[in-house]
This record gives sequence, structure tokens and C-alpha cells, in this order.
Amino acid sequence: MPSKVRIALDAMGGDVGAAVIIPGAAISLHRHREIEFLLVGDRAKIEPELEKHPALKAASRIIHTDVAVSGADKPSQALRRGRKTSSMWLAIDAVKRGEADVAISAGNTGALMAMARFHLRTLPGIDRPAIAGMWPTKRGDSVVLDLGATIGGDAHHLVSLAVMGAAMASVLFNKPRPTVGLLNIGVEEIKGHEEIREAGETLRAMNLPELDYLGFVEGDGIGKGLADVIVTEGFSGNIALKAAEGTARQMAELLRNEMQRSWLSKLGYLFARSAFRALRDKMDPNKSNGGVFLGLRGLVVKSHGGISAEGFAYAIDVGYEMAHYDLLNKINQMLNREGGALSSVQTAQEAVS
Repeated sequence: MPSKVRIALDAMGGDVGAAVIIPGAAISLHRHREIEFLLVGDRAKIEPELEKHPALKAASRIIHTDVAVSGADKPSQALRRGRKTSSMWLAIDAVKRGEADVAISAGNTGALMAMARFHLRTLPGIDRPAIAGMWPTKRGDSVVLDLGATIGGDAHHLVSLAVMGAAMASVLFNKPRPTVGLLNIGVEEIKGHEEIREAGETLRAMNLPELDYLGFVEGDGIGKGLADVIVTEGFSGNIALKAAEGTARQMAELLRNEMQRSWLSKLGYLFARSAFRALRDKMDPNKSNGGVFLGLRGLVVKSHGGISAEGFAYAIDVGYEMAHYDLLNKINQMLNREGGALSSVQTAQEAVS
């Protein structure tokens, strides 16, 4: 484990930029004193914010650029216009050159993925990267991937997602053998697309020592916390994420409206305030902020664009954990083991057929 964790921040990303990112970095530094920051962006906007946080200033270095990727830019446009000059690109480049252990941005997701994939490349055995995020459940948090990096995927892609997700869960949850489930339309082995069924058969046959494959999990099983890791391809994963976020907002609004309907409901709220606070704290989107781009030859974390300073600090915390506990090395080791196990399974299947 590195004694220092060097984090490159795209200080011009997100809805607000440095005004949220700098105080967010200060919050995370208070929790992890061994972080060193590279703040990439317009010096004129970064320095006034940095003056408010002396400890952060002492632990930071500024890389100046006044070029930012717009939220409206298409990935191809951002890649053409922003290469080598934008704050997003330079933060990723710091990882590529070994000056940072992880890059974090609240900017355009498509642009960030395009730049990260182009500049860092994918790990051996990985065709496409994935976005993995934290999902609050009844039993704690689960890792869910892919949340929308790419659409579709064959059985090998799903198996690779399971391996990478398990590596991330082992770091975050301190579990040597996290449980893994495949998202499907039913728990029966005969249900779902052929690639999902094949991935399930492969994971069960491989019996990898670093993950405990449980089988298929339906959509409602995510919130129940049935597995430490839930695996799906990016199309389904992104729909599940957006549906859950929308439902949470809808329920909060309906509850708020009901609490204002009469004096009895207001009185009831007064008696149940502690329970409502606990619920709000558990469902706080700030605490599940930070999607990790898995499958690349470097660590990149995506924060929500409209997040608060506290929320951005959580994204930095995720990046810190991934670097501090050497996630890339864990993934590489597991992928190498998966490659050998997968070859053995394929050989056995060919012999039977």
C-alpha cells in the first residue's frame, strides 16, 4: 500500500467547479491526512478557494489550464477539443504519467469515459470498461455495475464485471470473498438472455476463490442487499439506477406533502422526527457518490455534477480507498486467475460436447 495517495482533481468539472471541489477536498483531507492533491484547472479560480483551507493548500499543487469540458460536449467532440489542454484530460494524464494514483472529475460522464479509455487503455482481458457505484440497501451498501459505461455484453464480459466488482467490494467492505449475483428477470436458471445464463453457468463452474457466486437476483433484490455485488450490462444497469433515484425522489416528495396535509400529520411528524432523520441519512445520495471506472490501466472516479462539497468528499474517499488498497493489482490478480479458470471450464465443456 502506498504511504501517500496522490489524487488529481478536475477542478473545473461539475455544475459549480472549484467552489464545491476545493472545500470537498478539504473535507476528505481531514479524514485522510496522507492525501496529496493535484488541482487541475484555472489558477485564478482555484487559489481564492484554496486560501480558505490552509491545510489543503499545504497538501496541494496546482496544474493550470483555463480549458474545461462542457457538459453539453459529445464524447467525440470533447476528445478532439479537450485533448492535452482541458482540466479533465490533464487530470487523467497525471495518472497515466504516474504523478497521481487516481483522477476524480464531476464533469461530463461520456467525455470522461472517452478520454480515460483512450488515454489509459483497458486492462489485459477486458474488452470494455464499466462504471461501478455504491447502492444503499437494507443490509448496508452493495457494489452495482455496469451503471452505463457500455451497452450490452456477452457472457465473458459479464464474468469480467463480476471479477472486477468483487475486487472493488473486497476493498470497500473488507471481505475476502464477497457474494456476487447476476441481475435477471427471475431467479430460475432457465430465465433471462442466453448470455446471462451462460455467465451464470461459467461463474458457478469456475468457483473462483475471491468471490462467492449466489446466482440470479431480481430487480427488487438490489435494495434488499441480497449480494455484495450485483452484475448487469450497462443498459439495464443505468435504467435500474435512474429508476431507483427517481423513485427515491418521488417517495420523499409524497411523504413531505403528506406531512403538511393536516395538523395531525404535522404532529405525527414531530413524534417521528428521529426516524425520518435516520431514513434521510441512510438514503443520502451524497454518501453513495463516486462511480469507479473499472477495467482501465489506471483509476478514475466520476462524481455527480450537481453534488455538494460533502458529496464530492465522498467521491474522493472512494478514490482514496481504491488507491490505498491497490485495487488495480487486485483486479489484475483476479483476472489472471479468471483467465486460467475460464480456460479450464471451456476445455471441460468442449470435452463433454
